[in-house]
Amino acid sequence: MSDARDFHKPVRRPAELFDRLFAAEDPAEVSRIAHSTAHALLARVREDPSGEVVDRLIAFTDDHGIDDIAELWSRSPAKTLPGALWRLYLLQLMIHDDPQTAALLYERGRLELDSVDPVVAGAPVPAGPDELVALIDMILRGLFEGDFAVALDRAAAFCRVQASGSTHLADDYEATEPERASTLTTRALRLSTYAGDLAAAAALWRRDGLT
Repeated sequence: MSDARDFHKPVRRPAELFDRLFAAEDPAEVSRIAHSTAHALLARVREDPSGEVVDRLIAFTDDHGIDDIAELWSRSPAKTLPGALWRLYLLQLMIHDDPQTAALLYERGRLELDSVDPVVAGAPVPAGPDELVALIDMILRGLFEGDFAVALDRAAAFCRVQASGSTHLADDYEATEPERASTLTTRALRLSTYAGDLAAAAALWRRDGLT
């Protein structure tokens, strides 16, 4: 018997498309639904964090793509619970879609960045594609099973390392491949923005202010 998923392939998104916006007929209603679903999901899972449920949430974009989550959370402000969850799922999708590039950027950033961010992120040294996929899944798991703020801080550190790698590779390609350099610079900016968003969300969570 064929698997039903064969007939409902997830819609994939390339790594560079971080921010797809979905139209909303009633922005207030979309905001209400986004906040209520994010809070209900997190509360339900953290009350009973069974391995099977958490595993399904971590693998959600692999099984269903990003559209279902985006319809709920993509238009939420960065410093909100649904906004933070949306950014975490986008980060996970970016790594899963192209782990080789993610590993290249991470390793370059680790070598160039003079900070504790690689230690906070928690990747092994050196980190290959498989290790990066495992790391981002572990960070996402921490949202549901561990300290939510710590998971956000780890994700922010991860973004900063990747952003550093993107910036330095962009510099390398500037003279010979300007289009590629421009793509890497854009990715670095988005990763840096996400790092700031996630760090701010972690600080709000610790003050019970992440709504």
